[in-house]
Amino acid sequence: MKILFGIITVIFMFAITAHGTDFHVSKKGNDANSGTATSPLLTIQRAADLAQPGDVVIVHEGIYRERIDPPRGGESDTKRIMYQAASGEKVVIKGSEVIKNWVRVQDDVWKVALPNSFFGNFNPYSDLIHGDWFYPEGKEQHTGAVYLDGNWLTEAAKLSDVLAVGGSASLWFGKVEDDSTSIWAQFKGIDPNKQLVEINVRRTVFYPKKTDVNYITVRGFTMENAATPWAPPTAEQIGLIGTNWSRGWIIENNVIKNSICSGISLGKYGDQWDNTSENSAEGYIKTIERAYANGWTKENIGHHIVRNNIISHCEQAGIVGSMGAAFSSIIDNTIHDICEPRWFAGAEMAAIKFHAAVDVTISRNHIYKTIRGLWLDWMAQGTRVSQNLFHDNIEDVLVEVDHGPFLMDNNLFLSSVPLIDQSQGGAYVHNLFYGTIIVLPYDSRLTPFLKEHSTETMGLHDNPLGDDRFYNNIFVQRPNLGNYNDVKLPVLMEGNVFLKGAAPSKFEKEPLVKNDFDPAIKLVEKQDGFYLQLKFDKSWFEKRKRKLVTTKLLGKAVIPNVLFEQPDGSPISINRDYFGKLRNEANPTPGPFEKPEDGLISLKVR
Repeated sequence: MKILFGIITVIFMFAITAHGTDFHVSKKGNDANSGTATSPLLTIQRAADLAQPGDVVIVHEGIYRERIDPPRGGESDTKRIMYQAASGEKVVIKGSEVIKNWVRVQDDVWKVALPNSFFGNFNPYSDLIHGDWFYPEGKEQHTGAVYLDGNWLTEAAKLSDVLAVGGSASLWFGKVEDDSTSIWAQFKGIDPNKQLVEINVRRTVFYPKKTDVNYITVRGFTMENAATPWAPPTAEQIGLIGTNWSRGWIIENNVIKNSICSGISLGKYGDQWDNTSENSAEGYIKTIERAYANGWTKENIGHHIVRNNIISHCEQAGIVGSMGAAFSSIIDNTIHDICEPRWFAGAEMAAIKFHAAVDVTISRNHIYKTIRGLWLDWMAQGTRVSQNLFHDNIEDVLVEVDHGPFLMDNNLFLSSVPLIDQSQGGAYVHNLFYGTIIVLPYDSRLTPFLKEHSTETMGLHDNPLGDDRFYNNIFVQRPNLGNYNDVKLPVLMEGNVFLKGAAPSKFEKEPLVKNDFDPAIKLVEKQDGFYLQLKFDKSWFEKRKRKLVTTKLLGKAVIPNVLFEQPDGSPISINRDYFGKLRNEANPTPGPFEKPEDGLISLKVR
C-alpha cells in the first residue's frame, strides 16, 4: 500500500509539473509580484514575459489597456502557453485610451489637444492606411479612430466638414503637428467629458513582433479598438489579434471588435518587399516564392484553430490570412458588420479573406451584414466550406482563380448573390442557393496549383473556368446555371432541384424544375436565435433517386489532378446534413436538410 501511495504521489507531482505554472493578472496586482493567485501581476505583458511552455496566464476581471507581445510560444500542441480570462469574469483588452479635457469649439463640435509623447512611437493620427490593392475612395484615411460609448465615429476628409452643421454621421478630424495632436469631433447633444470617449493609441492588441511564436491559446477575452494597418496578401498582415507566421494557435471564445482593418490575422510575415507588388499577379507569385524561403511548409506554418468567437466591426476583414492560414480550422464563429461603414475600398475585404486556404476547414459559421462573406483567393486546394449560414451580405462567396479541389456542402446561401465563380475544380453539394449566381469569364492570370495536402507548387495554370460539380442542391428564384454553358471545362450537374424560376444548365441530368413552386423562404431572428422558414415537398426525394456524394463520385480536379478528399487523405462522404443528421445513403434528400417535414417548416439554424 505504501509503495502504491508513493507511485500515486509521484504521478500527481509529475502532473503538476507537466501543467506548468499559473500566472495570475489582476487590476489590483503589481508587476513586481510573483504572479500567484494571492500575489498577482498587474499587466498581461509582464505575465507573457515570464510564461514558459506549459504555463497558463489567468487574467482577472477588468479593463486592460495594453498591447501584448508574447516573446515565446509553447513547444507542442500539448505543451502550450495559454492566456485565458478567469472563469466567470469579464476581461477586456483595449488598444484605446480614455480621453477627457475636451473643450467645446462651437455647437456640438469639441476639441482636444494631446502631446505627441502621449502616443509613444506610434501615432495613429499620422498613420495613413495604404498598401497593395487598397483604394482610398478619394480621401486620406488614418488608422486612428474616435469612439463614443464603444461606437466609432467617422473620419472627415477635412476639418470644415466637422465644423459644418448637419449630417447624420458624427464626424472627427485629426491634425498632427510637431509637438501635439489635435482632434476635433462632433458629439451631438452631449458633453464628451461626461461620457466614455476613447481614441486608438495601439496598432494591435495581441500580436507577436517576431515570427514562429507557436502553440499559443487565447481564450475568453473581449478585445477591441485597434489601429490595424491594411493587410494585403503581399505584406505583413497585422490583426487586432494575430499569429504572425506561426503554427498551432487556438483563438477561441473571444469577442473581437472595432479593428480599423482586420480582426484576426493568420497571415503573412513582413519584409522589405511589403506593398511593392504593384497590384499584380506576378508580384504575388514572387511573394509566394519568398514565402518558401521563409519556411512556408506544412510542418512549420498554420494549423490554427479559430472557434466560437464573435467578430464584428472590422473595416477590412473579420479574419484574414495569406498563406499563414493553411491547414487551419475556422469553426462556430459569428462574424458580422464587416466593411459596413465603407470608409474605403480595396480588393481584400470580406468576413473571411484567405489566400492559399490549403486543407482549411470553414464550418458552422454564421456570417452576415458584410460586403462579402467568404473570399477564397488563389490556391484554395483541399478547402472545405460546410454547414455555414450566410445571409444579408452583398455577396456570400467569391472563389477567385483557384484550381481546386475545394468543396462546399450543406451551406445556406441566402444573400442576393450567393456565389461568384471565377475558379475551377469546385464541388457544390447539398446547399441551398437563394439569389443570383455569377460566373465570371476566362481569366488569363497564371496561378499555382499544389501537390496534394502540401504547400509545394506543382505548376501554374490559367483559369478557363468549369470543372465544377453541382450535386443535390436546391436553387431558388434567380439562380441561372445556364451561366455555366459557355465555360471551357466540362461541368457535372445532377440531382439538383430548381424552384420559382431557377434554371438549370445544359449539363444537368434530368433536372427537377418546379417553376410554380414558391418555397416562401424567410430567415427570422428570434430571441433565442435564427430560424429558417420554408416550404418543402417530400416528393422531391420520394419520387427521385439521388446518389450519395463521395470522393469516388467527385473524382479529381482536372488541373492539379488531385482527388476531393479529407486533409488526412481519407475519402469524403457527404453522409450528414446541415445539422449533422445521418443521410439516407441509398437516396439522400436534396438540399441541406435530410428528410424535413412536408409543407411549411421552421428550423432553428443558429
